Order: sequence, then structure tokens, then C-alpha cells
Amino acid sequence: MELNTKGRYAVMAMADLASQPASEAIPLPAIAERQQISIAYLEQIFIRLRRAGLVESARGRSGGYRLSRPAASIVVADIMSAVEEDTRMTRCRGEDGAPCLPGHRCLTHNLWEALGAQIAGFLGTVTLQDVLDGLPTHRGTPPVDAFINPAEVRTAR
Repeated sequence: MELNTKGRYAVMAMADLASQPASEAIPLPAIAERQQISIAYLEQIFIRLRRAGLVESARGRSGGYRLSRPAASIVVADIMSAVEEDTRMTRCRGEDGAPCLPGHRCLTHNLWEALGAQIAGFLGTVTLQDVLDGLPTHRGTPPVDAFINPAEVRTAR
């Protein structure tokens, strides 16, 4: 799975917004400049974030956007959902559409479906505050190197 820019940029912009003083409305051009995101693309993203109730807009000279609630209560999955980012790993369209291969599921369908569920579950537990705090490792998930057996690692020569 590869996240498209809409999902990544939405999370980046929300983290940027969360890093600013909560009492201030932050103009989109400021976020666009700091995150190197097209202002037009950011406007499209923020329309969806506002509709989902994740941000509030303020009009006027000091207008812009602010989070609608504390960063610790906004999970990344909500942001992804607001911009319609999918965590589906299979190439089939699931229950409502065509199977992976003509007439049947591929042999690895359940593997990719389970991985997509793990990703969705993970994103459902990570808050914007976790992102701001650096998210060193996910709570309850062993670090990646815990799955690597040093005896099996070979160095390239």
C-alpha cells in the first residue's frame, strides 16, 4: 500500500496546525509554506477536514483554521477517513466489487487484508499529540528490530 498525497498531506497539515497555539487561527498559506504543500491542494483538504468536524475556520483579517478539539483527542484514522484515504491493501474491491483475479481471490488476499486491518487499527490509536511527541514506538507493539533475528542478518559485501 502506498498512501496517496491527500492522506499524507492531511496528516502533515493537521500536525502543523496542532503545533501552533490553540487560541490562534492559522492561515492556510502559512501551513502551505511550512509544509511545502500547494495552497490549492491544501484548500481542498481543509474543506474535507472542516466537514468532518476536525477543524474550525475563522474569517477575517486574522482568519484561518484551528483544531476543533485537543490534539490528544484526534486520531490519525479520523484524519485519513475525512480525506477518504483507504488503508485497503488488496487490489480487489472487497465485498462490493470484483475479486482480486478474474473469478476468484488471489492466494495472498487474506494476508493483505489482515495487514490493512493492522494499519487501520494502528492509525486508530495514534493521536495528533502522539505525532507531535515523536511517537517513538507504538504502545504495545514491539519495535521493528524485535522481529529481526541478528543471527539471520547477513551483511552485503
